[in-house]
Amino acid sequence: MSKSQKRAIDAYRARLSARGLARFEVLGRDADRDLIRAFARRLAEDDRDAARLRAVVGQAIAGEPPQAGGILAALRRSPLVGADLHIERDRNEGREVDL
Repeated sequence: MSKSQKRAIDAYRARLSARGLARFEVLGRDADRDLIRAFARRLAEDDRDAARLRAVVGQAIAGEPPQAGGILAALRRSPLVGADLHIERDRNEGREVDL
């Protein structure tokens, strides 16, 4: 490998490192190639979906049961949090029934 190629690779890896990414190789079935690449792309975005995917896959691999409070956490992530909705239920007592 020439010096210019080595410099280019080093510069590429430095740019990846500055973005918090790393390049690595994994072994897997050929049929899973697209799935693994799509998964890696999603994780590299480092947003809410990536965090959710990490948690779900981490639990599936570890074989641990889901943590308590998952419903509460999902409600707190809702886009309606802080929307100041005032929802009132109709307090209708029903109708009179003659038995």
